[in-house]
Amino acid sequence: MFRRTARFALPVVAALALSACGIGGGSDTADTTATVSGEVKGEITFQTWNLKGGYEKYFTDLVTAFQTANPGTTVKWIDQPPEGYQDKLSADAAAGSLPDVVDIGPEAAFTLANAGMLLDLSKTDPDAAKDYLPKAWEANKFASLGGGIYAYPWYLNTGPSFYNTALLDKCGVPKDNLPATYDALFAAGEAMAAKCKSGETMVGRLPAIETFGAYGVPLMNAEGTKFTFNDAKGAELVNHYKKLFEAGGLTEATLNKLQTGEVDAFKAGQVGWLPGSSYTLKDLKATAPKIAETVAIAPHVTNDKPNMYIESLAVNAKSKNTATAVAFAKFATNKANQLGFSNQAAIFPSATGALDDAYFTTDDGTPETKLRVESAKAVSEAIVYWPAAFSSKSVDFLREQIALAVLGKKDVQAALDESVKYADENLPK
Repeated sequence: MFRRTARFALPVVAALALSACGIGGGSDTADTTATVSGEVKGEITFQTWNLKGGYEKYFTDLVTAFQTANPGTTVKWIDQPPEGYQDKLSADAAAGSLPDVVDIGPEAAFTLANAGMLLDLSKTDPDAAKDYLPKAWEANKFASLGGGIYAYPWYLNTGPSFYNTALLDKCGVPKDNLPATYDALFAAGEAMAAKCKSGETMVGRLPAIETFGAYGVPLMNAEGTKFTFNDAKGAELVNHYKKLFEAGGLTEATLNKLQTGEVDAFKAGQVGWLPGSSYTLKDLKATAPKIAETVAIAPHVTNDKPNMYIESLAVNAKSKNTATAVAFAKFATNKANQLGFSNQAAIFPSATGALDDAYFTTDDGTPETKLRVESAKAVSEAIVYWPAAFSSKSVDFLREQIALAVLGKKDVQAALDESVKYADENLPK
C-alpha cells in the first residue's frame, strides 16, 4: 500500500500549483489560526488516498466507532485512486470543495497551507504536539509560513538496507560488515567495481534530495526561503557519485533510472544495495524469490539520522463543521487507532509511545519481524528530509544536473548552483 512505495522511495509527488488555480487571497479567505470551538456534530467528508482496496474494513470500523462516540455526527469516507490524486486536490481546492479531512503529504500540505486552505494547528491546537513524535509533528511545520503546523501526523514509513549477499560474495565485498554510512557504501561500491566488470554495481541510482539530507547537507535556510544544498558538503556527495561512475561503479543506464528501475535491477541481481521500505521483503519474496533468499537486512545507510516519509491528516480551513473535522482527525491519529492500523498495514505510528508496543520491539527471529523491529528503531529517530517546498520540477531538474556532472559534462558546483537557483525560482510565491 505505500503508494506510497513510489512516494516512499522516490520524490515524484508533485507539489500542487494552487496559486495558478486562483486559490488563496481574497476577502473570503478562511481564518486558519482561530481557535476551534463548537459542538462535534454534523456531517464531514474524510478523504484517503488509495487505501480502500485492502483496508476497507478498518476504515469502515473507524468511522463507525467515531460516530458511535459522537452521536449526531456523520463521516462520509471517500477514497481516491493513486493516479491523479494531486490534481484532484488541486481541482477541489480551486472549486472550494476540498474535503473536510484530507490524507496528505508535506509537499501538498505546504502548498495548500500557502494558499490559506488548511488550519494552522500551532494556533488552533498547540497542545496536540505532545501526542505525536516531535519529528513527525515538525514534518508539517513550515518556516516560511511563520512556523505554523498544518496537519496531524498519521503514519510513517522508512526501511533498512537490503543487500544481495550472493552478488557481494561474487564481487569481493565482505558481507559480515555491511555499509551503514555513505562513506562505507561508496568504498564498497568502488571495491565491487574493481572486481566485477560486467555492469553489476553496488548502487542503483543517483542521489535524490533526501540523500543530501541523510548525507548531512543542510537543504534550506532556517527561514525556509532558500535552498542551500549547493554547499561544500553537497558537492562532496555528488563527487562521490562521479568518482564511483569513473571507477565503473555506476553505469550510464543507472544515471537514467528512477526508483522503479533501481528495484528492477536489484531483483535482476544487477545491484548489490537497495534502500527499502517495510514492504520490500514481501515484494521480493513474491516477485524475486531467488533474490529474496540471498538478502541480508541491515540498518539504514546514513551519515546523519535515517530518512522517513510521512502521511498526515489535514483539516480544511473552510470546513463548515471544523470542530467535527478536527475531532475526527485527532481520533483517527490517536495512539490506539494508529496501532490498530499498523497491525494491518506495514506502516509505523506517529503517536507518542506507540513504537514502544511489543509489536515493534519483539524480534521472534523471522525475517519479517526483524524488518519491522529494525525499521521501527529507525523511525523513532528518523527525519523527513525531503523539503516540502521542493517541487516536482525541481526534482527532475536536480536529477538531470547531477547526471551531467557525474558524466563529466558539467562542473559539479555549477550543476548544484543551477539546481538551487531553479528550486528557489519554483518556490510558491
